Amino acid sequence: MNPTQIIGALLIAAGAAGLAYGSFSYTKATHEAKIGPIELSVQERETVNVPAWAGGLAIAGGVLLLVFGRKQG
Repeated sequence: MNPTQIIGALLIAAGAAGLAYGSFSYTKATHEAKIGPIELSVQERETVNVPAWAGGLAIAGGVLLLVFGRKQG
């Protein structure tokens, strides 16, 4: 497989995951304070919504890369 086909396959997988799950969450540390022996940190959970059109567009782009990558290679 050439790099174009690999990128196409990754786009298809990411688009399918975006359509299947619809969103993903991650945790980030936003504030940290050290006052003597006491350490404070605040972690916030962020959620990113993936629009359905973005997942479909990623799948379509991946299919195009696979088709055209096969013709060039």
